[in-house]
Amino acid sequence: MTEIAPPIPATSAPLASHGASPLTGRFTTPGDTAISHRALILAALAVGHSSIEGLSETGDVLATAAALRQLGIRIEQRDGAWHVHGLGVGGLLEPQGPLELGQAGAGAPLLMGLVAPYPFATRFTGASASMGQWLPGLREALARIGATVSAAPDGGLPLTLKGPRLPLPLTHVMAAPSEAIKSALLLAGAQIEGTTAIVEPMATGDHTEKLLGDFGGAVSVVSDDAGGATIGVTGLTELQPRRVVVPGDPSAAAYGLVAALIVPGSDLVIENVLVNPLRTGLIDTLLEMGGDIQFLNQREAGGEHVADLRVRSSRLKGIRVGAAHAAAMLDDIPILAVAAAYAQGETVIEGLGALRGQSPDRLAAIAAGLAASRVTVAEGEDNLTIGGVGKVEGGGTVLSQGDGSIAMSFLVLGLASHKRVTLDDTSAIETSFPGFVAALTAAGARFEPVKGQKG
Repeated sequence: MTEIAPPIPATSAPLASHGASPLTGRFTTPGDTAISHRALILAALAVGHSSIEGLSETGDVLATAAALRQLGIRIEQRDGAWHVHGLGVGGLLEPQGPLELGQAGAGAPLLMGLVAPYPFATRFTGASASMGQWLPGLREALARIGATVSAAPDGGLPLTLKGPRLPLPLTHVMAAPSEAIKSALLLAGAQIEGTTAIVEPMATGDHTEKLLGDFGGAVSVVSDDAGGATIGVTGLTELQPRRVVVPGDPSAAAYGLVAALIVPGSDLVIENVLVNPLRTGLIDTLLEMGGDIQFLNQREAGGEHVADLRVRSSRLKGIRVGAAHAAAMLDDIPILAVAAAYAQGETVIEGLGALRGQSPDRLAAIAAGLAASRVTVAEGEDNLTIGGVGKVEGGGTVLSQGDGSIAMSFLVLGLASHKRVTLDDTSAIETSFPGFVAALTAAGARFEPVKGQKG
């Protein structure tokens, strides 16, 4: 029987991982953040009471809930669920103050698209990290429905969005793939008389159109032979309240997946994981590396494919991950690098230039963490080459740089290393995956505070 250590409080103090027992039992991940944002917003546009179970409670999702309250939506948390009392399509109220955006920024484009058809000014504040990736394109698209966006001198926050008196439907051809822009335009189009169509050259995450359809929206998707699609939405269709059960976030599940693959003797079930084909890039890669991963209890929920994953420790092999495949799982590259460190043979991951533009430089942070753990790594301008030998020496201190994904990935790396791996600062973990340490500890992982050091 696994001995369960007492809970380790969420602080900024250093934390070490080492000497995990075989991971067994069941591992539960928080709800998917992308679906959580959309469930809250679409429930706000439905007429009446919707309940949402399994909602992610990261800072970004809570910021979206707070913004919806500013727009007149009553939202309560009770009896293990979030309850949203929607005002219907076109029923939002003018906010009396600015809408504060979450730091990661995942909800920002959705909220902008949501309020774009309304003839009032909405001010957005905060420190959204990802705005440069989508704001220029979204501003141009929203101008075509009659909305204007006035940003700060540096092009970021604070900004003010002013909607038109008579919003116009549009047909928008995406210049480059962007789920953020597509989703924002779908939310705007659902509140504009007529049909709005978005043409995307390459498929991107489809949570918005799936969930919008599940709420009763008039959505059509026509795929083309080149891998793109045209998504249409007929505006002012009344949405119906729903009971939504948010599936587990596959990016959060990734830590349990890789931990079970690298810790000898592990046999772990990860419950209720979203396995939308556009979100399983990491799972597909781990299978290619030789990971023993089974899909159990497969089912549909809210238009999404969900499954339990049974994961057993495996001998992984190094592979080459092409740029197109890597682009579909950029958020999962840190934990993929950990799997590659334990693989036998060289793993090359291409097409990582976008990680350079993140704050911190995530590509450099991954390479530094691997080097500190005595893993052979070569960092290119937009690629990583990891020389796996089937085991990891460990013994170093990894700098999280305020990045929850880096922090959790390298704590996972230390679970099976020869010497313990120390993380300098754990403060970013609870923001990304509330309860991460407790969930893995319950499965057999071993973490310990580091005495004599300050975060």
